[in-house]
Amino acid sequence: MIFDLQRYSTHDGPGIRTLVFLKGCSLACCWCQNPESRSPTPDLLFDPRLCLAGCDLCQRACPSAIRRQDEALCIDRRRLGRDKLASLRTCCPSEALRVCGQEQSLDDLMSDILRDRPFFERSGGGVTLSGGEPFMQPELARDLLRACKAEGLHTAVETCLHVPWRQIEPSLPHLDLVLADLKHLDQARFFEWTRGKVALVLDNLRRLAKRGIPLQIRVPLIPGFNADSDSIAAIVDTAASLATVREIHFLPYHTLGVGKYALLNQPYLAPDKPLDDPDLLHFAHAYAQRQGLTPVTRG
Repeated sequence: MIFDLQRYSTHDGPGIRTLVFLKGCSLACCWCQNPESRSPTPDLLFDPRLCLAGCDLCQRACPSAIRRQDEALCIDRRRLGRDKLASLRTCCPSEALRVCGQEQSLDDLMSDILRDRPFFERSGGGVTLSGGEPFMQPELARDLLRACKAEGLHTAVETCLHVPWRQIEPSLPHLDLVLADLKHLDQARFFEWTRGKVALVLDNLRRLAKRGIPLQIRVPLIPGFNADSDSIAAIVDTAASLATVREIHFLPYHTLGVGKYALLNQPYLAPDKPLDDPDLLHFAHAYAQRQGLTPVTRG
């Protein structure tokens, strides 16, 4: 299942790239900027600002879960199974209601991707799988990467690596680059903010490096979580110990995805202000360079 396809990306691997976003994630990062990606099943997004007064098309499509009260649309999300979400995909003329997540055949995906071949060839670009966590769908990830390589395309995956190795390994023969998150090394802090196990991430990183897979480390810098010199130094030291890592990308925290939580009727629990600490970014760059890595900051 995918939830988006984005063209003309220049920050997710070399050249101009097409990003395919796979649905489902094994972590629960409270700062996630794509909360619609986390569930492995379709989600309903609702923007009341776009809702048309007097329109009852969604109520007629799904009367057991949607009703109006004092002109406001009330949605009982507990009643929204896949069959009911399917009935809502095309009913809203203003797109106040949108269903996120759809099944798509490999042939259809490749047809969409190959429209961008001229941009790949001119820029040295290719295809990047993102999410969510692409390796949550190991068969789709493998098949899509294999099909891309059969077309001579450069392939990459953006991943948190918080999955069993058996879900990663089948894709390796078809992968040119792994863009891997390394968020923290302290298990207690990692679990508090992501509900994950840092040992699983580290084990997968070491296995990838041992297999000779090129790695690019990505570090989201989150205030209160890892936006401090000690955390950054520990992450950089770990990255520098991996033989196939050349670059480390620092991603300062922003709040551009906050509005999506309201669309999903979910609370936003991360800091409410972006990271604004030039001195910390200077430290991160200087320390990474001292450890033999090329640092990059992505806004």
